[in-house]
Amino acid sequence: MFTAKDVMTLREMSGAGMMDCKKALTACDGNMDKAMDYLREKSLAASAKKASRIAAEGIVDSYIHLGGKIGVLVEVNCETDFVAKTDEFKEFVHDIAMHIAASKPTYIGKDEVNKEEIEKEKEILRAQCKNEPKPKPDAIIEKIVEGRIDKYYKEVCLLEQPFVKNPDVTVSELLNNTVAKIGEKISIRRFVRYEMGEGLQKREDNFVEEVMGQMKA
Repeated sequence: MFTAKDVMTLREMSGAGMMDCKKALTACDGNMDKAMDYLREKSLAASAKKASRIAAEGIVDSYIHLGGKIGVLVEVNCETDFVAKTDEFKEFVHDIAMHIAASKPTYIGKDEVNKEEIEKEKEILRAQCKNEPKPKPDAIIEKIVEGRIDKYYKEVCLLEQPFVKNPDVTVSELLNNTVAKIGEKISIRRFVRYEMGEGLQKREDNFVEEVMGQMKA
């Protein structure tokens, strides 16, 4: 039905433990895609159980882009000082700082976005759709509006963005996978991103490519 190599592949893809990967493949008859969904759902469930716990430990980490063009400070919390000192947790936090440097989020999650601004944007989008030469049915318009709002969330919300080191998973999924592996509640509390010359007229740079290039170097 599946091999040990399949288990290893799923472990590398998901970051979950060996036994969890084996259980997922067993439950999904060896289907890798379904097993990934199974593990993601399990990670989300595990995260939900830990949501009420207090995460008051953690670290503040920094990421400075090559040449000092971008600087990021991020605070990520966990439950114990022991976990905060582990290499796995530190690597996760540093990856988040690096991602923020490359992807330039404005908020951590959807709940931080001003709801009135979102509703106002929806009304503008609805009006634009209705004013087109061939107006679409209301049901289609709502799907278009929701699609554009979801795209907006992915642009500005850290947790909704594709993770720069592995665009197949979102930062939220990366967080949930890390929670599942570490076994503690983890929360990205706050961050600040500085960009050299921000607000001044300057040439456009592809910072995602530069950051990824620095990582490979």
